[in-house]
Amino acid sequence: MKQLTSTAWIADFLASDPPRSKSLVMTIFGDAIAPHGGAIWLGSLIDLLAPFGVNDRLLRTSVFRLAQEGWLVANRDGRRSSYAILPQALPRFERANRRIYAPLAAHWDGNWTLVLSGAGGIDAPGRALLRKEMLWEGYAMIAPGMFGHPAGDAAVLEELLARVGVKDKLFVCRASALPGVSGRPLQDLVHEGWDLSGVIAGYRHFIERFAPLLALLDAGAGADAAPAPQQAFVIRTLLVHAYRRVQLHDPMLPIELLPDPWPGSSAYELARAVYARTYAGAETHIMDTLKREDERTPRLDAGFFQRFGGLAGQAPGNVKPAVR
Repeated sequence: MKQLTSTAWIADFLASDPPRSKSLVMTIFGDAIAPHGGAIWLGSLIDLLAPFGVNDRLLRTSVFRLAQEGWLVANRDGRRSSYAILPQALPRFERANRRIYAPLAAHWDGNWTLVLSGAGGIDAPGRALLRKEMLWEGYAMIAPGMFGHPAGDAAVLEELLARVGVKDKLFVCRASALPGVSGRPLQDLVHEGWDLSGVIAGYRHFIERFAPLLALLDAGAGADAAPAPQQAFVIRTLLVHAYRRVQLHDPMLPIELLPDPWPGSSAYELARAVYARTYAGAETHIMDTLKREDERTPRLDAGFFQRFGGLAGQAPGNVKPAVR
């Protein structure tokens, strides 16, 4: 039987489940470009996307659409163009990064965050946008005009409501069971508000796909079979892309309200292990690519090394000191 290699694993992944170009660009901006200042020359972006089979035309279409959607902004310098994360979009990138790289640590205090629309005040487009953003943030519509979450983050909710433009048009409160009154346990709202079957299946598929890769990386550690820098970048990117595709549909419920065992915990540890084994090599490829067009490319922000609960070691000479 022919031994599996990093090159073969990458080829099989791209053949069986090729990522959509626009979504892949978002992954690369969030994972690789944001820690280096959030901007990149188009030529460098073309080089980074080439190993994934994304050609020049597809890439230009993708960044154009992302600029139209308010994620990126284009800049020109003579005949060259660059793309950067739009300042207004930075909070959304940062929020997504917190969800992707942060350990599963939410615990339930017995309370729910409730968002109520009340009678009128929001037009139909506003209600549709609010619903989309609330569901994306993990809230469930537990009754008509009412969203709820057992571990709502107040700062994130404040930013979301302000961005949607409904900050002063909703009622927001915390609710807990009323002592002395018989009623169903509040944790039962989880079963009524969320169908976790799709998330569970997604995590299990992620584990099935990447567990063999981790074994391959461990077998090749320190040997000639270890992935080259470009391979490490492709693996790290595919890892984050596949993980976030599942994880961003996870409502991030408190540990006490999740099924036991929860495959999201195993998926997180697997993602953390693969990322730890590929991030340094990937950074070598990223910096080599970025510096070909811009020698002033910012070094990694020190906050990068807080991902997945802390990455061991730092890339010498490639880290921007933390601001104190």
